Amino acid sequence: MTHPPQVRSAPHPAPGPAPAPARPSGGPVAEAGSRLRAAATTEPGRLRLIGAVLAALVVAFGAVTALEVSDRAAAAEDVVSGSQPLSADAASVYRSLADADTAASSGFLAGAVKEPASVRERYEKDIALASDLLIKAATNTEGSSESGRQIATLNQELPVYTGRIEAARSLNRQGLPLGGAYLRFANEQMTKVLLPAAQKLYDAETARLHQDDEEASRWPVLSVAVGLAALGALLWAQRRTYLRTNRVFNHGLLATTAATTAALLWLTVGHTLARDGLTEAREHGQRSLEVLNDSRISSLKARANENLVLVARGAVLTDDGRSDKYEKEYGAGMAELGKGLDRAGRLADDDGARALVAAAGAGVREWRDRHQEVSTTDRAGNYEGAVRKVIGAKGSTGESFDTVDRALEKALAHEQGEFTRAAREGRDALGGLPAGAAVLGLLGAVGAVLGINRRLSEYR
Repeated sequence: MTHPPQVRSAPHPAPGPAPAPARPSGGPVAEAGSRLRAAATTEPGRLRLIGAVLAALVVAFGAVTALEVSDRAAAAEDVVSGSQPLSADAASVYRSLADADTAASSGFLAGAVKEPASVRERYEKDIALASDLLIKAATNTEGSSESGRQIATLNQELPVYTGRIEAARSLNRQGLPLGGAYLRFANEQMTKVLLPAAQKLYDAETARLHQDDEEASRWPVLSVAVGLAALGALLWAQRRTYLRTNRVFNHGLLATTAATTAALLWLTVGHTLARDGLTEAREHGQRSLEVLNDSRISSLKARANENLVLVARGAVLTDDGRSDKYEKEYGAGMAELGKGLDRAGRLADDDGARALVAAAGAGVREWRDRHQEVSTTDRAGNYEGAVRKVIGAKGSTGESFDTVDRALEKALAHEQGEFTRAAREGRDALGGLPAGAAVLGLLGAVGAVLGINRRLSEYR
């Protein structure tokens, strides 16, 4: 009997370890993304993500606010104690130089023997003040800047000017007419070299002041935007919690919301007060200071030219040869002075300022009337009488000029005080805000984490 062939089955493979699950392609970043998506499908995972986002937003709000407001506060401090004092010093340099030129011409007109000691002292005081202010400005200015270049020009040319003044005085003591020529050369150097350099220095420092003021007043838009985003996210998270759990309050998130709201209100109110203070300083202080400085400089130029009319005795004519050069420049200076006082009167915002500007205006009117008497006396051939009407102690144009100068000096001091007060109020409104915003941001982040952890504990 034939048996069918037996079929041998293949041996079963030995049992081994199970194959590892396939790893997602794309490396660690893809794996992290996969885990994040997996976590977001569960409520605890979603809560962790919400907590992380809330903490990041609140911390970002505090950090951005601290950085932006620190920049604004630094600019406001520069306005108060940096650029504005330097701008005022630059104006003082100009005034001192112009006043020195006026005093030098007054002393020369009085004569070497009869030159009043007070006039000589005034000249020396002006030169010393201008030199000291230039040294101070040089220590606070880069040599390569526009201000630095003008300071170098002034330091180089000022000794040349004083040398010519001393030569004029020496020749005048000897009764030599050449002294008048040296005085005119000195005046020309003052008007064509020194004063233009001083004007450029003042313009550069004033531009720096305006830049600092603009920076300090600029709204911290990024801080406000991040703060509103954080506050919106917090309100959304608390509403979500309420809808899912029917619980009205989450103490951690509520504390974070309060801290964020407090920081946002502090930022808004503080910066608004700072802007108001700086705007008041600019509108009611700095603009008046600029107009009053220009007016005082115009009066000094007019006075120097009035003296030079008698010193030159008609020897210097305008380019067309038809009129006395110094008489024409005197008239131009007085016209500018009148316009400046009109502007200063419109800018004056209190009774004290208005009274000082009015006193200066009355002095200008008296000065013009007396100058007409000087011109009449001089044209009549009474040179000595004309000189007395210019530099005499009583009833002279010099007396009227002193009245105008004192009123403008007091008005400048008044407006400087108003500027400083308002600018300090603006600066102080930002005090403590950078540190406060940073602290509130950290506290808010802690509150957000604690609030979310309280919800997570319910799933354990």
